[in-house]
Amino acid sequence: MISSQFASRVTLLRDRVPSFDAYPFNLPVVRYLESLELHPAVTFLVGENGSGKSTLLEALAVSLGFNAEGGSRNFRFGTRASHSELHACLRIAKGFRRPRTGYFLRAESFFNVATEIERLDAEPCAAARIIDSHGGRSLHEQSHGESFMALLTHRFGEQGLYFLDEPEAALSPRRQLAALARIHQLVGEQCQFVIATHSPILMAYPDARILHCGAAGLQEVAYRDTEHFRMTRDFMADPQAMLERWLR
Repeated sequence: MISSQFASRVTLLRDRVPSFDAYPFNLPVVRYLESLELHPAVTFLVGENGSGKSTLLEALAVSLGFNAEGGSRNFRFGTRASHSELHACLRIAKGFRRPRTGYFLRAESFFNVATEIERLDAEPCAAARIIDSHGGRSLHEQSHGESFMALLTHRFGEQGLYFLDEPEAALSPRRQLAALARIHQLVGEQCQFVIATHSPILMAYPDARILHCGAAGLQEVAYRDTEHFRMTRDFMADPQAMLERWLR
């Protein structure tokens, strides 16, 4: 039966992998990957720095036609070719529905996206300005967090497929909750999200699928079993004891 979600099963085409001894194929998250099932609403990729969650997210987005540095499928700029060839080794099963819109948000290169928007809008064109679909105000004239929220609020729309790489990087805890509320609203409008994050606030989204990227590859984990939740809980319960342990 064909799924109704935009992207469902991701399969690593292992015969296309040039070598499992070379990056990024030597990462456990790739080396041990056979296939993974994406949640129809929200899938989280979590794990320690260097575990490969952002690398995998990038490959998923690029495989589905998004620009490696971020933006919509219409963005085709590049400031530095740094993405891996993992996307060429992935097969992503798609449902019978097609997304009406989509976006790849990368915290580390969102500055480049904002600059590209200004460059394109400066060119003579009869079409509406791109920035108008992002709230109408230059993203460079806002704080990092404000520009992220402008993107979520104005650019993201119903029936969309969205890849977010560490969106919490620019957001205060209050804004993370606001982002979560907006994501929930969009899920109600038949949107699908895949999010790489360290934020225990974001990954608390109800009924999401949380996939931990670790030494054994991808493993589904319950929210309260994530290291992010447990360390945050322990710190808030006794900050002094945690500080004494880590600053010893």
